[in-house]
Amino acid sequence: MFKHAKESRVLITQLMLPSHSNFSGKIHGGYILNLMDQIAFTCASKHSRNYCVTASVNKVDFLNPIEVGELVILKASVNYTGKTSMVVGLRVESENIQTGTKKHCNSSYFTMVAKDEKGKNVPVPGLILDTEQSVRRFARSIARQDQTRKRSSRFNASDFKIGEHLESIKTQNAKIEL
Repeated sequence: MFKHAKESRVLITQLMLPSHSNFSGKIHGGYILNLMDQIAFTCASKHSRNYCVTASVNKVDFLNPIEVGELVILKASVNYTGKTSMVVGLRVESENIQTGTKKHCNSSYFTMVAKDEKGKNVPVPGLILDTEQSVRRFARSIARQDQTRKRSSRFNASDFKIGEHLESIKTQNAKIEL
């Protein structure tokens, strides 16, 4: 079975309240991460028609602060499907209600895994790639997976070669005392 990404796209908008703010008066990053996890769960569950869990989150950069009183708009779409997992692409924007000015605050990728009632992984529907953008997003997810595998194996404790890294570490804010 295959499905279009548009069948499971999710968009939520929420007003940011003082109770969502951190000590500097900006919206707390942890609160935004919680919203991101909720929308990724919703999107993946709509696509798979199963309960889904977060397996990993790829790169969360907070690009712009979000102010109390602004609207936060979160958009989620399935970008990639494996056998039992999906990569959900997320975009977070904020909007000033008075001016209508929008800011891109965050983009991230959540890998979600579909589960059955007993907690076992279950197959998910494949993705129909019907636009150039959908093919680009799918291919980009494959490339990110390959980069993650290479990065993980390169720094595996049994394969790590300290000599290859000492010079680059010396240029950083660190002192080596071996």
